[in-house]
Amino acid sequence: MTLTLYNFWAATAPYRVRIGLALKGLEFDTVPVDLRAGDQHGEAYRARNPQGLAPALETGGGELLTQSLAILEWLEETYPEPALLPVDPLGRAHVRAMANIVACDIHPLNNVRVQKALEGLGVSRDDVTAWCARWVGDGFDALEILVHRHGEGFAFGATPTLADCLLIPQVYAAARYNLDMARWPALKAVADHAAAHPAFEAAHPRNQPGAPGA
Repeated sequence: MTLTLYNFWAATAPYRVRIGLALKGLEFDTVPVDLRAGDQHGEAYRARNPQGLAPALETGGGELLTQSLAILEWLEETYPEPALLPVDPLGRAHVRAMANIVACDIHPLNNVRVQKALEGLGVSRDDVTAWCARWVGDGFDALEILVHRHGEGFAFGATPTLADCLLIPQVYAAARYNLDMARWPALKAVADHAAAHPAFEAAHPRNQPGAPGA
């Protein structure tokens, strides 16, 4: 099966999927979608992904999947080894809760569409940054407790899970909002640990087509 990822190097949602693909050891083709240039609004891309967002994953069987968490769950079900979810139901629930703090409670409030909407309402750039930082901080405060409770090198346990696929890109994005990760030592420790893992390095924005210096 040939996988094709519609990808923007700097965006956190495609970054999540790249981590999942790398952890699974899956090769994939890349089609750049420059969100800053508005490629996602083009007729050709909208025909593939009606929501006009990235990422999207073409499965090779004629199907195009959207939404990063849905894609990661599909990868887990289609390529079950190595697993991104624990074996036991309680562990799975904890990992999914961590992932959803990022996907549902942090990211939707600071994505590019929301920032542009706030600016369109006359909110200053500094206040938009403060808005984003507030919601990232709230989410990280909760995640810090959960990772401290469940982490053993990674967010949940000693091996990467779905939670790390979501957490690491959000830590990467935190620098945009002038957030000091020293405030969340457990999260910083996970990010530092992940940085030494080849899958996370392969998925990093600096190593993607279109990235400055790539």
